[in-house]
Amino acid sequence: MPGYHGNVHVGGAPDVRELTELVITKVAVGPYDNNAYLLRCRDSGEQLLIDAASDAPTLQRLVGDGLATIVTTHRHPDHWQALAELVKATEARTLAGRADAPQIPVHTDQTLDDGAVIPFGRCELRAIHLVGHTPGSVALLYDDPQGHPHLFTGDSLFPGGPGKTANPVDFGSLMDDLEAKVFGALPDETWVYPGHGRDTTLGAERGSIPEWRARGW
Repeated sequence: MPGYHGNVHVGGAPDVRELTELVITKVAVGPYDNNAYLLRCRDSGEQLLIDAASDAPTLQRLVGDGLATIVTTHRHPDHWQALAELVKATEARTLAGRADAPQIPVHTDQTLDDGAVIPFGRCELRAIHLVGHTPGSVALLYDDPQGHPHLFTGDSLFPGGPGKTANPVDFGSLMDDLEAKVFGALPDETWVYPGHGRDTTLGAERGSIPEWRARGW
């Protein structure tokens, strides 16, 4: 069976990564080539979706019969276009960062602060609040007990740099949070799953931090 590569495209097949306790399925949807990630606990079968971004039929086929939780990484519309339809179809509970939840036009059942733990089955994610791309953006960390960490970053970190922000002050805040809470807290082996495009690792990006600081937006 070919290994996971994470290079998906809209209309193409999902890519699946099988860990000891968790299965991660990545699919690209919608006009902005958004990534959505379905996480399934191997022990219980309980499923969690990160970003119901677009194309509800594709996401419904992906999740199948059961979906317990949908986490929205931030309030920008391209990350929640299919949220209402998925919630209606699955009755999944909804989670989002506290500062962004009021701007998401689907009721948020649980708001997330920095460090919040999100259990599903025997697995769990930890929310990392990253101010900058939006006020309430969250990254989601799965700390694999049998391997390296896995980090779902929304639009706060991509291969080649952080996501664009509205002004230089917000960019500085995002860089501060990324350096303190992500690069300063997690190892180079941490796999990064962004909101759009291909994956990366913290090790591949760490050396470019001074360039990002100098470049700004």
